[in-house]
Amino acid sequence: MKAAALLLVLVLSIAVAVTVGVADLSVTDVLRSVGAHLGMPVRPLPPLPDSIVWELRLPRVLLAGLVGAGLAVCGAVLQALTRNPLADPFLLGISSGASTGAVAVLVLGIQIGTGPVDLTTGAFAGSVAAFAAVLLLAGQRATEPTRIVLAGVAVSQLFSAVTSLIVISDAHSQDTRSITFWLLGSLTAASWTTVTLCALVTGAGLLVCWAAATALDAFAFGTDAARSLGFSPGRTRLLLFGVTALVAATLVAASGAIGFVGLTVPHAVRFVVGARHRALLPACAVVGAIFLIWADTAARTAFAPQELPVGVLTALLGVPVFALVMRRRAGTP
Repeated sequence: MKAAALLLVLVLSIAVAVTVGVADLSVTDVLRSVGAHLGMPVRPLPPLPDSIVWELRLPRVLLAGLVGAGLAVCGAVLQALTRNPLADPFLLGISSGASTGAVAVLVLGIQIGTGPVDLTTGAFAGSVAAFAAVLLLAGQRATEPTRIVLAGVAVSQLFSAVTSLIVISDAHSQDTRSITFWLLGSLTAASWTTVTLCALVTGAGLLVCWAAATALDAFAFGTDAARSLGFSPGRTRLLLFGVTALVAATLVAASGAIGFVGLTVPHAVRFVVGARHRALLPACAVVGAIFLIWADTAARTAFAPQELPVGVLTALLGVPVFALVMRRRAGTP
């Protein structure tokens, strides 16, 4: 019943969020546009509102849902693997690496072959490089939670320093504005190509993590308990670290660094569905999607015509929620 209710809220959120904006649209208009593009026997919208729905708002809303779902699931998995309630998808240096890659593309104009590397490709390359550096720094003990957390912190600081160095040395005022907006999280570059890629990677990552739900439950009791239940802690951790890194890198490359989703959503969902990962991970995906859809909708409309980076809004909402969760966990009144 809870799962059906959450899915219904998600579908309604997508339909209603697409209607929000300067152009006056209704849910019926959204359904007509989607139906016409899917080949259903419906009367199509006029070209302008159809373009607003299909080319602008719907890809952005769907990308917000995918990013929210992926970050929330990655956060829940990393919190289980490291037994650290403060773990989030950026624990492995991925956010800092993506920032460095994006800044290098925007400021330095890096080129491969005959054309420039686009922002998404640069951010993804930076994320992968950061995770590789974490594994290299952690060495043969990369499957130990403490070791990989410390390596992630060190690599994050290194890539943050490189990003600052590039910005200070080469960026012009307009470049700095674009960089700052991207670093704070933005879904303005949403397209159907980006949505498709993020859907494939996030869907595959969620399936892998969900298949490992029993192992994640075992890790809650420690490495020895997981081993006694027949799991290989080293291989399982390495697989899941790799999967979460790939998912987070893809999402950060598409949206920038959107914080607090992977940190707060898993804690909030545990109060409702419990700590069993078989139920926790799908619930985190749906709640994370709903949360970021509405956060991005507010970010693009609250100060119209100026747009607020969605990462700013998630931080403003996430900090009080996280403080409330921590108070409840501590049992304080």
